[in-house]
Amino acid sequence: MIHVLVAGFRGAMGQKTVKMIQSHSDFALSAVFDPKITINNPQNYGLPAEVKVLNHYDQLNANVADVWVDFTNPDAVAANTEAAINAGIHPVIGTSGMAPADQNRLIRLAKAKHLGGLIAPNFGLSAVLLMKFAQEAAAYFPDAEIIEMHHQDKADAPSGTAIATAHKIADGRTQKPLSTIDNDARGQRIDDVPVHAVRLPGYIAHEEVLFGGPGEALTIRQDSFDRQSFMQGVAVAIRKVQEADQLVVGLENFL
Repeated sequence: MIHVLVAGFRGAMGQKTVKMIQSHSDFALSAVFDPKITINNPQNYGLPAEVKVLNHYDQLNANVADVWVDFTNPDAVAANTEAAINAGIHPVIGTSGMAPADQNRLIRLAKAKHLGGLIAPNFGLSAVLLMKFAQEAAAYFPDAEIIEMHHQDKADAPSGTAIATAHKIADGRTQKPLSTIDNDARGQRIDDVPVHAVRLPGYIAHEEVLFGGPGEALTIRQDSFDRQSFMQGVAVAIRKVQEADQLVVGLENFL
C-alpha cells in the first residue's frame, strides 16, 4: 500500500487526484496539506475521518505519507517540495512555474538525501510524447515555434510544458535556426524558440509545435480535453517514484 499526501487538494487537479487515489486499491489517501486551512477536520472537506488535514510543515514526517503529490501554485511549490524532501517523503510535483535555481537546488537536496522524486511539466502521456517527437524532429527542422493554449485561470505563462518542449527542441537541434524578427509579437524566446501563450475559457491544456523547412512544414499537436487525462501519469509517478534515488524532471523518466 502506498500512502499519499495531496497538496493543493481543494483545486481542480487536486480534487481529481484525490478521487484517483481513492479509486486504486494499492493507494491510500493518508493526508492533505493546505496552509490556509484553520479547521483540521477532514469531514469539513468531504474526506474520510482517517485522513490527516495538515497546515504546517512541522507536522510532516515519513510516517505521514510515502509520496507527496503537489498541485498548488508557483509561489508555494518550491517550499513545499523542500519540506517534503526534508521530511523523507517522495515528491511528485505537477505545479508549473518553478524557477530553475529552485529546481536545481532541490535536485541537489534530494540527491544528498538519496530520495527519489519527480517534477513533471505535464502528466499527460500525449504531452510527454509530443516533447519526445519534437526533440527528434528538431534534428531535421531547427526552425520551430510553440503555441500553448490553456484555461484562463492558469497562473503561469508560458507553461512548464512549453518551456520543457523548447529545451528539448534546443537539445535536438543539429544546426542553428534562422534569424527572424524579434519583438513582442514574436513571443517569449526560450532556447531560441519563440513561445506564444494563449489563455481562454473553454480550453484545458493544449500545445502545438510548428516546424518549418525549405518548401515544407511539420506540425505536432496534443490536446487534453479533460483533467482526467493527467491521472494515468500521476498514478504511474506515485508507483515509480519510490524506486528512484534522485529528483528527476519529466514523466518520461518513469515510462
